This record gives sequence, structure tokens and C-alpha cells, in this order.
Amino acid sequence: MKKTIKDFDLTNKTVIIRCDFNVPMKDGEITDDNRIKASLETIEYAINHQAKVVLMSHLGRVKTEENKQKNTLEPVALRLSEYLNQEVIFCEETHGDLLKETVDGLQPGEVLLMENTRFEDLDGKKESGNNPELGAFWASLGDVFINDAFGTAHRAHASNVGIASHLPSGVGFLIEKELKVMGEALANPKRPFDVILGGSKVSDKIGVIENLVHKADHILIGGGMAFSFLKASGIEVGGSLVDVEHLDFCKKMLDEYKDKLILPIDVVVGNEINEETSVRTCFINEIKNDEMGLDIGPKTVKLFSQYLEDSKTIIWNGPVGVFEISKFSEGTKNLCEVISKQDCISIIGGGDTAAAVIQFGYKDSMTHISTGGGASLELLEGKQLPGIECINEK
Repeated sequence: MKKTIKDFDLTNKTVIIRCDFNVPMKDGEITDDNRIKASLETIEYAINHQAKVVLMSHLGRVKTEENKQKNTLEPVALRLSEYLNQEVIFCEETHGDLLKETVDGLQPGEVLLMENTRFEDLDGKKESGNNPELGAFWASLGDVFINDAFGTAHRAHASNVGIASHLPSGVGFLIEKELKVMGEALANPKRPFDVILGGSKVSDKIGVIENLVHKADHILIGGGMAFSFLKASGIEVGGSLVDVEHLDFCKKMLDEYKDKLILPIDVVVGNEINEETSVRTCFINEIKNDEMGLDIGPKTVKLFSQYLEDSKTIIWNGPVGVFEISKFSEGTKNLCEVISKQDCISIIGGGDTAAAVIQFGYKDSMTHISTGGGASLELLEGKQLPGIECINEK
């Protein structure tokens, strides 16, 4: 079991907390601050225990000097100041004397947010490449390292693995919850245990299917990836998305686990992926050559519901339709409604699935919504996450 922030005496210590403030921005304004709010418990714990708090995060991708202006963390510092009801000092540097002097000047209970760690990627990808000198410098700023950025835990960066290799380390409350909820569900699920897999490509979910097909009672497959399985079963799917390279994998899974893998029986089809296209609902064997399946149909929702209504554990990763377009959002929305009514443990993978559940107003109806798309996917694959593996054991 990994150490947590509660395992350290933080009084008068400089505590470096790696957060995930990779929030969506438009014209310099934060459009969704859920990730900021998710970090507050850990930050407030450090403040209340008289730590000198140094916060780090990335924001977006920084490939050119021009990317810096739109990916500055300064708006995050301002929003954090409001939530914490105290000034969050913002340092425009990621490396150098100014950063070190500002950190050295912190008093117990004060908070500093340094600039976007990805700014260091402009100089040979030092952050995302886990440059040892950069990790050592950042570690030199503090006494304790706390990783609370689940969204980057599947990556070995200088701001997680690099720092943890030099300092006593633990996880924050956010990562602790992610590991507890998802870990228990995968290791010892309450049954029936059913999984919903969606998204576009089979290739993105091969590891998940191979791992969970042995653990789950059923895997309900929707989204674009369903059409590869339908194609592999001999059904013509018109212009629907098909992962041609992995049809053999789909056929193998269907041959070996035909009673576990549940496929759509009807779909909502359109000629184009936009709000203007004409749509109709048809059985899966009625898709025309110039049509593509873009959502599961009502009969499939009813079919999936028959399994979900008995479930005691549900894990959902990947929307079952192009939910961003209203004409193709009903399948995903209806599954949210079905799951919200169940007396079960409901775990929503991060990324698009989390965005859909929140957008449709079901955030508070789920047991847990993961804050990391890629990280939660790798946990479902049974992989070890570098950003967590580097943390000290209790």
C-alpha cells in the first residue's frame, strides 16, 4: 500500500504537490474547473497542517513559444485563490533562481503555483521525457512530494517519477480514492459485474477486453468499436467505422466469449457526422452502404438495461455514440439514466465518458467518476502506473 499525505508530518515542511490542473480554457478563461475542485482536499490538508505548499501542473501541449500564452497557469492561480480564500502566489518560472527564491520565501500555510511544467518541453522535452536534472532540481525545492495528479499517473514525467526518486513521497486524497475504488472493483467486484465499453477504436481497448473478459460477467460493447465486432461476426455495417487491422481479434473474442460479449441489435444511422444529417434507426443488418452507425438504438438500450438492472458493479469506459451531437446522444444519455437508478457501484472512466456523464447531469448519481482517461484505461488493462509505482510504500 502506498503512503499518503496523512503519513507525513507536514509542519513547517515544503511540500510539493503535483496536481492535475489541465483544465479546458477559452480566450484565457477556464470553462470547467472540476479538476481544480478535485485537488482542493489535498491542498487544504497541507495548508491546515502548516506546510509551505508548492503546486505543480501541466496545461495543454506546449510545442512552440506561441503555445505559452494560451497555456499559462495564471488563471488557475486566480481561481484557486478564490476557492482557498487566500492568495495563491504565482511564479512565472519553471526553473531557475526566481522560482527557488520564491519557494524559499514561503511561510507555513502559504501556497505557490509554479508555471506550466510543460514549458520545459520546449527545451528537449525535459518534462515529458523525465529529464533527470530537471527532476532533481524540482525535488531540491521541497522536503516531501505528494502526487495527486491521477490524469498523468500513466506517464513517467520529471514532475512525478523524477521528483519522487529524490524525496519521501506519498499520494494525495484524489489518487488514494481512485486506487481504492477502482482497485477494489477490479480485485473483488460485487457481482454481477458488468462492463460497458465504447469509444471509436478496438485498438484502444484490446488490453481492457483481454483483462476484463476473465473478470466481468458481461461486456456490453457500443460506440464505433461495436461495428468492428459486428463486421467480424459477418454483418455488413455500411460506412460505419471499422478497425480493419483488428477484425481477427474481434472474431477470436466472439468465438471464445460469445456469451459474455453483448453487441448492439439496433443503431441510429446517418450519412454524415453533423447536426444537419438525416437520421434513422434500424436493425444492425439494415445499415445501407452510404450510412454509418453513430449511436446505439432504443432496442439496444433495452437489451443493455436487462443486464445493468441486475448489476452490483458497473464500469463504463467510452461513450456508446457520438454524444457531442444531439442526434446521436440518446444512447449514452439513456444508459446514464439506467445506471443512475441502480443500487450498485458505478465507476465511470475519465475522458469522454466522464464528460458525457457530467454534461447530461448525472455526476452525482455515480459512485465514482475517474479524473484520468488514459490512467483509468491502463488500470482496467491491469497495468502498473509509473506515477504511482514510484511512490513510497507504507
